Amino acid sequence: MHSGATAPVSKNRLLATRAASPNDTAQFAVEGSVFIAGAAVQWLRDKLGLIVSANETEALAASVPDTGGAYLVPAFVGLGAPYWDSNARGILSGITAGTDRARLVRATLESIAFQTRDLVAAMEADTGHKLKELRVDGGAAANNFLMQFQADILGSRIVRPADIETTALGAAYLAGLATGVYKNIGELEQFWQSERVFEPQMPADRREELLAGWKNAVARCRM
Repeated sequence: MHSGATAPVSKNRLLATRAASPNDTAQFAVEGSVFIAGAAVQWLRDKLGLIVSANETEALAASVPDTGGAYLVPAFVGLGAPYWDSNARGILSGITAGTDRARLVRATLESIAFQTRDLVAAMEADTGHKLKELRVDGGAAANNFLMQFQADILGSRIVRPADIETTALGAAYLAGLATGVYKNIGELEQFWQSERVFEPQMPADRREELLAGWKNAVARCRM
């Protein structure tokens, strides 16, 4: 979360980091680190053999109405922000005889959204501002199921750009600013386009129920 020229001081276990700047003026942001997100999908593919490619996860997750109460906490190398627990280890909780391939895939995708929600909640607590929208990028942003669940569990809209490779695009824009290809940041605004907006649809009581289950699963993996 960008904080401008002011270096942030987090009271909720986030990190202060330097943000990119087109000139000599220092820019800062408050940052949260998740250790395992997309790598959990790779785990499904490479270690468990449940999928052949990440593209399969969207349809599989959407094929079931929920996880049946199962939660995956992918703390394979500990937990990052806001927990910072290097001793935590991954856990799959709430499984029953009905926990099948689709539900495990769905629980894996949901874990990415839950971890993102933990970071957003910490940022909201730091700033006192409620998130209105989250702009996403990267390969996982192409997954429609994940983006809708992310919107639902945040209670905020998710905005996906036409070009999801935002990191590379941002580096190119900074190079253009530095070399005079672009005159100022305002000139870049015309290039950004939204491809799809995901609005939250989940009832608030269901959201709170799922979050309570996630917090319980995280507590179990830290025991």
